[in-house]
Order: sequence, then structure tokens, then C-alpha cells
Amino acid sequence: MRSHQKFWPRRLPPALSVPATSLWDNLETNARRYPDKPVMVFFGRQFSYREVVAQAERLAARLYQIGVRKGDRVMLDMQNCPQLVIAHFAILRANAVVVPVNPMNRAEEIKHYITDPDAKVAITTADLAPEIAKASAALPANEQLSHIIATQFTDAFDPESEEAAQMPAAWRPWLLTRHELPVLENGTAMTWQDAINNQLAVPPLEVGPADLAVLPYTSGTTGLPKGCMHRHSSIMHNAMASGYWGNMTPETVSLLVVPMFHITGMVSVLHANIYAGATLIVMPRWDREMAGRLISKWQVTSWTNIPTMVIDLMASPNFDNYDLSSLVHIGGGGAAMPQAVAQRLVEQFGLRYIEGYGLTETAAPSHSNPPDNPKQQCLGIPFLSCDSRVIDPETLREMPQGEQGEIVMHGPMVFAGYWKRPEATQAVFTEIDGKSFFRSGDLGHVDEDGYFFITDRLKRMINASGFKVWPAEVEALMFRHPAIAEACVISTQDAYRGETVKAVVVLRPSHKGQVTEEDIALWCRENMAVYKAPRIIEFVDALPKSGSGKVMWRTLQEAQGQTGGHAN
Repeated sequence: MRSHQKFWPRRLPPALSVPATSLWDNLETNARRYPDKPVMVFFGRQFSYREVVAQAERLAARLYQIGVRKGDRVMLDMQNCPQLVIAHFAILRANAVVVPVNPMNRAEEIKHYITDPDAKVAITTADLAPEIAKASAALPANEQLSHIIATQFTDAFDPESEEAAQMPAAWRPWLLTRHELPVLENGTAMTWQDAINNQLAVPPLEVGPADLAVLPYTSGTTGLPKGCMHRHSSIMHNAMASGYWGNMTPETVSLLVVPMFHITGMVSVLHANIYAGATLIVMPRWDREMAGRLISKWQVTSWTNIPTMVIDLMASPNFDNYDLSSLVHIGGGGAAMPQAVAQRLVEQFGLRYIEGYGLTETAAPSHSNPPDNPKQQCLGIPFLSCDSRVIDPETLREMPQGEQGEIVMHGPMVFAGYWKRPEATQAVFTEIDGKSFFRSGDLGHVDEDGYFFITDRLKRMINASGFKVWPAEVEALMFRHPAIAEACVISTQDAYRGETVKAVVVLRPSHKGQVTEEDIALWCRENMAVYKAPRIIEFVDALPKSGSGKVMWRTLQEAQGQTGGHAN
């Protein structure tokens, strides 16, 4: 018996049986059970389960009509909104595969999400459609998109409503403005209304547990992002498990503010709540005053977040005016929750913050703290159905309690491999005791109670407010700047974000004195998602290199704190 089992929630079995149905079945079943119950609320507008199924089926029929077939990959690029939920399930209902894309990505980054999954259709919001059209136009004709379906945010709510009137002033331009659809080179741009207002026949449902459902991308230590192949069964398992772990029922009301393009928002919030027949209070992005008002008004019971959100809300001058008494479950991951904040949650609200851990490859949680026995600054214990160990990265033997090694996982939540990357897939799996284990690349140890703690990373990932930044990807984008000869991206400490991105840059001789650190920083912000763009640029004459010519990034990382740079 592993030591963590004595802290296992007594109400839960150690493992779950995964239903032999598709993810669509969860929505359709609850539309029969609770047809008039709100599945989500957006600026006061309530969407019933019946209504969401009807709209998703009509959109699925449209996707079929424009050529989407079983197994085809459809790009989904949106901020949180009801249309994202409807489109996500419509893609699944059309027997296709959801390719979630971070809406902060720019055209240069988006090209990869069209070409790598061979996507021909993208569903997006009208404010992002021009960037997608620009990305498509930059590709060879045979790789371009054939269709963009674009919605206005106001397709989902009344801009004159009371809740809309209270939205942050900074949101009004992008939420209330109606954007013109771009011209799609060699393709067609269609409005949301034209897409869903149809009487077309819905194609037969042909997918089940073993079929591909979603293809979220994760960047790694080398090159471009890789697609993680998740079947209906792996997402289904962790949706069920997240719900049971967090005591979800049909009466659960969840604040959905973590982004749904991210694996945590998609699985632990969206799919978990829909499996439970619960209600989602949808926020397009984070704003502490709006979060406080929504928790109070809708009596939110469950809130999955990143710790910086909780810190920000509790720092609000209006915090004492908000009613958080309805909350019974609060937790998340992406960064450690500071002990002082966790203690205040216990003392003021009787809430114990439940930290968890997981990767895109494990459909979000592979570990979580037991709600009745959480430890702070801790990953928790292996999740339902998960066998996790700490091994020596070289010999693969299991490490003794307290000794550092690589965290590995085996279970139904683990992905089926990287899309079109058999060598990369082979490199992250190893066999132990006759079972296939995924190698996380994270270093950690297990304490005397069987709880896991993370200590370091084998990979070069930077964690900026819970967003994962992969230096190799940022470097690859930076090399497109004509002035940059070499760049090495490292992390630096940031009081609010935890870590932030720094680039150490060698300029081409022809550009020295012609371009400033601020010029490079501005170019980065224009050509990559804002969380990836280096906040600090430092010019150097040369990068440290090994005898084989490899850039010694660890040397730069370890020297961080002793060097200057240009902050933004």
C-alpha cells in the first residue's frame, strides 16, 4: 500500500470506470434531464441545456455541410464566451476534433495551428478573424483555410443589460464593437448567425471513447508546439474525476474564468460541470470586481482558478462588500498559493485551497490535494485511477521517500501521443513494472505521507501567472527579426507573475546602434502572445557556449539577478 492511501477521501473509490460514450453524450443526456436548467450565464443572459444542444446540433450540421468529416481537425480560437462552449460541442457532434488555440496568439503563431493539424475550418470571434485570415493568406494555397465562422460577442448577450453596463470600461471596445468579417483568400467567411440558422440534417454520431476528441497544443524544449492527442475517454475520465473530487452535483454553480483553450478550463471546469449537469457563470477574462460581483449575485459554489486571481480579488478595496459565503470549493494550480493567502481563506471563509498538478498531456489533473487533507505548496496525491511515481531520470528506478527524481504517471487520463511526432512520443514514455508511464519532465519528491512536491524542471519552461512559456518557441519567433543574430530566453523573478520572460540577445553587426532593446520588446509584443513576449531585453556581445557549440542557457539562468536589462 502506498502511503498516500491513508489520506484518500473515504467517499471515493481509488479508480473510475469510464463510460463507453462520447463527450457529446454528457451534454445531450443532461439536456434531457434538465432541459430548462441554465448550463451557463453570460452578462445575465441564461442559456438552457436544451438551447445549447439545439444550437450545437445546428452548427454541427453546418460543419458537415461545408465538408467537415469524422476525425477532421477544426480550429477553435476564442476568449471565454457561450459561443466557445457551443462550438466546442458542435465540433464533437460533427465527429470532428477540437483544436483549441490561445486567442492571444498572433498571425505568425497561428500559421502552425492551421498547417500542423491540417485544419480547413476555424471558428472564432470577429475581432480575431482578421488575424486568422492573415495567417491563412501567408500559407501556400493548398494549406489555407477554406472556411472561417466568426461570431460577435453580442450574439450571446444584450449589450443594454444591467450586467453588461457594469463591465470594465477596458472591455467595452472588444466586447461591444461589431467587427467586419475579413475576406478569406481562397475561402469563405461566415457569420455565426448564418452558420447556426439552418434546417440541415445533423450527421449520425459516429464517435466513441477510442476516437480523438481534442488536440490541444503544448510547446516543448525544442521548436514548435506539439499537438497532444486526447481521446474522448481521457477527457471523459478527468471530467468525471474532477467533478467527484470537488463534490460537484447538478446544484453546483461554478465561476468559469480560467481560459477554456487551456486544458484546465476545458476539462476541470467546462467538461466536469457539463458531466455533472451544473451551471457555469462565464467570464470572458479576469477582472476582480466583476468576479466579486458574480460570485455574490449567482451564489457561486465552486471556483477553479490560478492563485494570482485569488490574491488580486482579496486585494480589492471593495472586497468586504462581496459575499463569498456560498463558496464550498476553491482550488487550482499553475503556481503555488502563498501560505499567508491560504491561511486567510481558512480563517475568513473556512475554505481550504486545493492545489493540484497536471499537464496538457494528462488532461489536466494527475495529482490533487484531498479536499479533507490538503497540504500547502504541494501538488497533492495521485488523482483517481493514476499511478504516479518519482524515478531516477537515468536508471528509471523508483526513488526513496524524500529524494528528488522525475515525476511519471500512468492512467486513463494520459494522452495517446503527440500528433505526427512518433519520435517525440516515444521519448516521453517508459515502461515500469509492465506499464507505460508518461515522463513529465518535472522533478519532485514524495514526503512521508505520499504527497508529491515539485522541486525543479528538467524542461526549460517559464511559468508566468500560470501561463506556460517555452523558451525554444519564443527564441524561434525572435530569430525572425532581421536584427537578431542569436537569442536565449530565460526566466526572471517577478513580484506579481512569479516568473517573467527575459531575452538575452546578440545583434547582427549591421544593426548594432540601429535598434534598441525597446524596439525588440515592441516587435515581440506585436508578433507573439503578450504573455510570451519578453518583458526584459538584454543586449550582449556573445552568448556562452559549450564545446559542441550549444548555447549554455543554464549559465545565463544561474547568472540571472547579477545582470541588468531593459524592463517593460
